[in-house]
Amino acid sequence: MSGTAQTHDVYSQATLSTVMPSVLSALGVDGESNRLDLPATNRAVVLLVDGMGWNVLRKHGADAPFLAELGGRPIRAGFPTTTATSIASLATGLPSGTHGITGYQSYVRESRGVVNWLSWRRAGDRRDELERLVPEQIQPHATVFERAAGAEVTTTLVVPGKLAGTGLTRAVLRGGTFTGALTHGDLVAHTVAAARSADRTLTYCYVSELDTIGHVYGPGTAPWRAQLRLVDLLVRELVSALGPTVSLYVTADHGMVTVDDDHKIDADTVPDLTKGVRSLAGEPRCRHVHTRPGETDAVAARWKGVLGEDMWIGTRAEAVTAGLFGPRVTPEASARIGDVLAVSCGPTAAVRRKAESRLSALLGHHGGLTDDELLIPVLHT
Repeated sequence: MSGTAQTHDVYSQATLSTVMPSVLSALGVDGESNRLDLPATNRAVVLLVDGMGWNVLRKHGADAPFLAELGGRPIRAGFPTTTATSIASLATGLPSGTHGITGYQSYVRESRGVVNWLSWRRAGDRRDELERLVPEQIQPHATVFERAAGAEVTTTLVVPGKLAGTGLTRAVLRGGTFTGALTHGDLVAHTVAAARSADRTLTYCYVSELDTIGHVYGPGTAPWRAQLRLVDLLVRELVSALGPTVSLYVTADHGMVTVDDDHKIDADTVPDLTKGVRSLAGEPRCRHVHTRPGETDAVAARWKGVLGEDMWIGTRAEAVTAGLFGPRVTPEASARIGDVLAVSCGPTAAVRRKAESRLSALLGHHGGLTDDELLIPVLHT
């Protein structure tokens, strides 16, 4: 996809937002759509491996022989291809235009600034926004865990203990019994216990290390491949421990690409990228550009002039019309979308080396609409 090409019709095929409704339908929950055609089951485990894109997984299948033998296919993550948005889509069964977590960071009017959804803190001064931005109001839709529990499915979340009570957990993971994990070992033990705890169970578990390694070293590098081998061993152990009566589904939130320094444009130091701009949200490969009053068209034109060969540049209205945020965009979600969007479709990233020094220094990035970022697996036993 070139910078001048039309955007992907992201939701014309199955996406991450279709996974959990399909699992609920397989568990016999009424009113849920089984778009993935999953077979009926009484006990289901969904494991999300952060950062495990379909393309890089297939390329390095020799490092993940057990995963390679599982049945499954690629689906799309949704947009933008970033963790907070994707986990919200998985956990609500809704695209970002409906659940409202519109990026890694969003400008939020109630906060009068840019908020990082993973930390639920305001960018820059790191102010905690839990009281001002009540998670259950920011994302008011019923989660898949609430829907499962309402249908008398015993529901458990086995995720890192540090996520207990965080804004994102309250916003999108509410409804299940929270069980904190410290290592892969207790993740397996807790997951097996939860899956066997009742006649009908749904257990969600999550591991983050592959994403961390990818950000630091780049996807497909020797450290990344070593971590993939450990993920493969984890899944093998989990399948063995769960036994044949539990269905395991393995998916991811996004893929990842390597961005060399030569392809990083510092958006804060290029005059044509700062003129008329009030604030920048999102992340390097998916920038939400919030403009000063009356400046939107001029800002879009200037960003196209600088980055239009490698990034899709469009206004909020153009992005919504293109369906990037799904078939429906609520007023609340619309307010959290930039007046202009700059979405990478090549090797380029719009970094902020001073304001976001750690993020800008990373080798691995995601957020854009390349297939390496967009395609994710849904594997199953």
